Amino acid sequence: MSPSSTKAKPVSAQLTLEEEAQQVLDELLSEEALPFPLRVGKIAKGNGSYTIHFYDSRIRTAKVDLTPGLSFRDMVRASVLDRVSRMSGPLAQPTRKS
Repeated sequence: MSPSSTKAKPVSAQLTLEEEAQQVLDELLSEEALPFPLRVGKIAKGNGSYTIHFYDSRIRTAKVDLTPGLSFRDMVRASVLDRVSRMSGPLAQPTRKS
């Protein structure tokens, strides 16, 4: 297998914002801080913020305000946890077929 065909990035390679945000989401899920898995679709840069668009109908976006002195990871973590805490209504559970 050639090195270019592996999915893992070399340690020296820079992660994209989407990849870094997804790592944060995966960590939150493993810590059981998220009630369901979230997948990053894209990240749009705004004026002083980013908007993370998710592949999920329960939470479509989370706004990440840029805060001096905080890492992108910390900003994503805080924003996603805040967004999840503001969810209303019951979480949709997968239906089981008999």
